Amino acid sequence: MRDSLLIIEDEKLLGNELARHFSKQGWETTLVRTLAEAGKCIQEQRVDPLVLLSDMNLPDGNALDFMGRCKDAINSTEWLFLTGYGSVADSVRAVRLGAYDFVEKPCALERLDLLVEGAARSARAQRRLENQVREQNSRYSLRTLTGKSPAMCMLRDMVEQMAQVPFSSLVITGETGTGKGLVAKVLHYSGKRAKGPLVELNCAALPHELLESELFGYEAGAFTGARKRRRGLFEQAHTGTLFLDEIGEMDLELQGKLLKAVEELRIRRLGGEHEIDVDVQIIAATNQDLQQVVGEGKFRQDLYHRLNVINLHIPPLRERMEDLQDLVQFFIAENNAKFGKNIREIPHTVWEKLRGYHWPGNIRELRNIIERCVLLATGEIFPEQWLQLPNQVGRSAAAAENGIFLPLDGTLTMQDMERYIIQEVLERTGNNVAAAARMLGTTRETLRYRVQKYHLKGS
Repeated sequence: MRDSLLIIEDEKLLGNELARHFSKQGWETTLVRTLAEAGKCIQEQRVDPLVLLSDMNLPDGNALDFMGRCKDAINSTEWLFLTGYGSVADSVRAVRLGAYDFVEKPCALERLDLLVEGAARSARAQRRLENQVREQNSRYSLRTLTGKSPAMCMLRDMVEQMAQVPFSSLVITGETGTGKGLVAKVLHYSGKRAKGPLVELNCAALPHELLESELFGYEAGAFTGARKRRRGLFEQAHTGTLFLDEIGEMDLELQGKLLKAVEELRIRRLGGEHEIDVDVQIIAATNQDLQQVVGEGKFRQDLYHRLNVINLHIPPLRERMEDLQDLVQFFIAENNAKFGKNIREIPHTVWEKLRGYHWPGNIRELRNIIERCVLLATGEIFPEQWLQLPNQVGRSAAAAENGIFLPLDGTLTMQDMERYIIQEVLERTGNNVAAAARMLGTTRETLRYRVQKYHLKGS
């Protein structure tokens, strides 16, 4: 399909010459003589030109007034104006309205070719960005928060409400693998900043020195190896969202600088002399109990209260097992499309194994297991042999009774493992903390602290 060019020119000879010239250049050209005709093309015929080339003063009005009325209808079109007697006021107004350029007649065709091609490149870039935003909006809509459990219905309602208001910051809490990153994406792409950038940073993935330069950027010569200026993530997220995952792992000293940036929406690059204004909303996520970490002196209380304007908690999968069926079917459909498979039937024994598993890795673990099974499937029946659930593979009854199996596949952090072990022992002892402490070889006081830390049940 050829790129479209709409020409508005009341001088018949010039209009015909421009239409002929750009048609030869490969453009799908539409020529009209008045603004009224142009309006019919846009509104009734749904013409969506890549570039609009217009005379400034036409028999039925000023093209800048027309641009102001039509800009929203064709917002990814670049406007290029020609005029025989331009004025400074018109040129300033054209730029403010978002026109690509403003040139006086006569204009050589060679120069006009360059201007139109430049405008076309700009319009294509805008459309690529809009397409990406639409795809992301579709991919990260509220529908992706799958499940009918009361906890998920409440979470969806809260996310839907939050997406409609201009919040400054919020904290998402939940165990590893529950979908904190997904909720952050849904909040961004369903909200008022969807057209802005979403910039993500895992605070646990970088040492303190690198983390500071990543967040705030640096000037050339700020430190050894800083050969040129670099914009930090705050600047990159301008007009959009900055997602700080694993916020609880951030160094205390850096937390103070983050607090200042969040409160003032102003940052200074490392080695810089001037402060830079930024417009961002902050979404932080953690699998820790931040209140507990504050009590331990490892997280600033003022930063905690500044970020925790709103708290969204995502429950673990084992606490909303009624969502398992919807999640499994969703992941099967997703991977059927991804791998060209056609799984239609899930045996009863598969459902029994899935419902009997503890899911320490939560949604991430479930997704990975379903992906493996669909990838290795050879027919329409879900392949039970590829489930390979860690607590159901290669264990005798005695081993299951006297030991605990932990998957070492990267789905669990050290904290997850500790929580999983304590949860398992509590379940085996009927939530009796004293009996569980004896089984684990620790004191009751130490275990009670861990039970409170991980919000477990114990008596």
